[in-house]
Amino acid sequence: MKQHGERSETSQSPVRRRANYTRLTQEKPVVFPVDRDRRLRQHARDCKNDEASVDKLDILYRDEHLIAINKPAGLLVHRSAVDRYETRYALQLLRDQIGQRVYPVHRLDKPTSGVLLFALNPETAARLTVTFTSREVNKQYLAVVRGHTPEQARIDYPLKEELDAASDTLAQADKPAQEAITDYRRLASAELPYPVGRYAVARYSLIEATPRTGRKHQIRRHMKHVFHPVIGDTTHGDGRHNQFFREHLRCQRLLLSATKLTLIHPYTQQPVEIATPLDSAFISVIERLEWLEKLSDDLMPKS
Repeated sequence: MKQHGERSETSQSPVRRRANYTRLTQEKPVVFPVDRDRRLRQHARDCKNDEASVDKLDILYRDEHLIAINKPAGLLVHRSAVDRYETRYALQLLRDQIGQRVYPVHRLDKPTSGVLLFALNPETAARLTVTFTSREVNKQYLAVVRGHTPEQARIDYPLKEELDAASDTLAQADKPAQEAITDYRRLASAELPYPVGRYAVARYSLIEATPRTGRKHQIRRHMKHVFHPVIGDTTHGDGRHNQFFREHLRCQRLLLSATKLTLIHPYTQQPVEIATPLDSAFISVIERLEWLEKLSDDLMPKS
């Protein structure tokens, strides 16, 4: 796998802008016809954050030691000063749902959906914490990013600790940057005949990202670093492309989901793989960009 190089989008001439856009081969970007604008607006599904409709969490895996859920986008893992007015948290919702205490062993950002693992007792929590800290857990994410990325790449770029004014008041502000590595591969790409910013067309990629370290907002910050920010990221993303997705695809969420987590069970020593399908909001975007055939069966919503 080659080291990631910095790439940028190239501008298109007026002649290119007026050309008929056609579907290209699998090796080339998927391109929409110009006259599809009306259909795009009329038939785009409502890609909203589903945080207001969380009644029961989807349990993906459970045994006497572990439990994993599909965390909806917009739900905090636990109480945090980051959002002091929030009243619902994955930890409390799951505890009430199963009728016993649960213990968080890793985190997902509030706007990120996907696999979230808890321990069911303190001893298991301690063992899993060591597993995560030792980088013995493999995590896969799916994301929609701006631009056409390389086919595959590694981002090896140290990240300084990202402090929050509300929750990190005691953290060391001048702590040196820490090692941070993210591998990714491109699954699909698209080119839309809409000028966004200074470019005549809008380009996007669907990627599978695998963080090899666990820094805060690592994937989001790394993709920003290589000029391919995650769509819907209001902190590290591109506001113009976020607005384009809101207006044309009615998408208001961060297009980043933790789709698979693989680890060695802390007691049986057997491999455990936990996967979750994408939610309807994410699938709506995938469908609009004609990328459904690029998804594996386990990423499709259960009927």
